[in-house]
Amino acid sequence: MHEQIRVVLVDDHVVVRVGLRAFLDTQPDIEIVGEAASGEEGVQVVSQVLPDVVLMDLLMPGIDGVEATRQVRGASPSTQVIVLTSYSEDERIFPAIKAGALSYLLKDVGPDALVAAIRAARRGEATLHPMVASRLMTELTSSRRSPLDTLTEREREVLTCIARGMSNAEIADHLVIGERTVKTHVSNILSKLHLQDRTQAAIMALRERLVPLDDEQNK
Repeated sequence: MHEQIRVVLVDDHVVVRVGLRAFLDTQPDIEIVGEAASGEEGVQVVSQVLPDVVLMDLLMPGIDGVEATRQVRGASPSTQVIVLTSYSEDERIFPAIKAGALSYLLKDVGPDALVAAIRAARRGEATLHPMVASRLMTELTSSRRSPLDTLTEREREVLTCIARGMSNAEIADHLVIGERTVKTHVSNILSKLHLQDRTQAAIMALRERLVPLDDEQNK
């Protein structure tokens, strides 16, 4: 007899959850032990039932799937998260993996492949959509270079200003550009570097020596 794999479904679309449950209920070794329609609810359900695997959507009301994944892994470290989403953009893939997701699948995954991914996750083995795997390999290969190499010259100038503690208005004045343009550059910087906020951007600028540490300390 197979050991039961306890699974929680987290997706804000009822039709998706109903379809997943209907199919997974046919698997003798998979038991759906909870469902949630939001990131917050997903974290609560996981904290209560401590499942083996969570199927996690990314775009949901309230906290998104990335933050929900981070909280799920904190609440139940033994629970493995499989991202199951329609989105394959880098700005969604990398934050999800960094947040603790083991596997990343797109919703066009075949039924048999999904079941195989759930069983693999129970064993602690990752399953990645081929497109996602390719992008992760590219990221790992390019990680030997400075991540700042992806920035334009103007974006590097804006990042330098951020590291020096300047506000958007101050950056606009310093670089003689519009404040809206500064906001666009900041958004692009965070997206390209896979960062959450300006503080992380400033830390990376210092770590990559875009701004000398003593320059930051003496400003």
